[in-house]
Amino acid sequence: MRLLILRPEPGASQTAERARAIGLDPVVAPLFAIVAVAGPPVAAGSFDAVLLTSANAARHAPAGLTALPCFAVGESTAAAARAAGFADVRTGPCDGAAAAAMMAAAGVGTALHLCGRDHLPVEAAGVAIARHIVYAAEPIPLQPIDGPAVAMIHSARAGALFAKLAGERVAIAIAAISPAAAAATGEGWAVKAVASAPRDQALLELAAKLCNHDIDLARDGNGL
Repeated sequence: MRLLILRPEPGASQTAERARAIGLDPVVAPLFAIVAVAGPPVAAGSFDAVLLTSANAARHAPAGLTALPCFAVGESTAAAARAAGFADVRTGPCDGAAAAAMMAAAGVGTALHLCGRDHLPVEAAGVAIARHIVYAAEPIPLQPIDGPAVAMIHSARAGALFAKLAGERVAIAIAAISPAAAAATGEGWAVKAVASAPRDQALLELAAKLCNHDIDLARDGNGL
């Protein structure tokens, strides 16, 4: 079965490269394009740290913040932060809440959360977190889907949009990064399963099982 990679670039091509390395046949068909969002100037001196919950936020970070400690969710976001010039990058284990807890434990009093227009608020006891939108994911037309395929769903928003755009559902298997992303796709698919962790690598491992027709294993281990 072909693998549909629906996440925006440059992440889509990165996932496709890893997919090819394990023998899959990926089709890069992003549902969204990432665009920068202009905002008011940011005074770095007003904050103790920067919070990054996505690599796209790191790529669109305003100038003048790289001297601040950066708390990043996941290694891919941390790598993007380093590429953007942040010197002190600390990687959180799983999600924004965990990264915020790390900030609180490190004594951070004020933090700037660089995020997308569609984001989940992050809170931490004892930390005042201001949000600064630096990018947006704009929908783009979906390429036609012919025949059986496995669709990688990286977010609830992507799941809802794919459900509207996809054609015959019974030939498509859904590999979702989270229960919320899976629920957003609705019903009627060949199979619907959730990755073991909210990470691209875990999602790719699940997609590989589905692409190799391991439908029963997906249902027993991760199915909804």
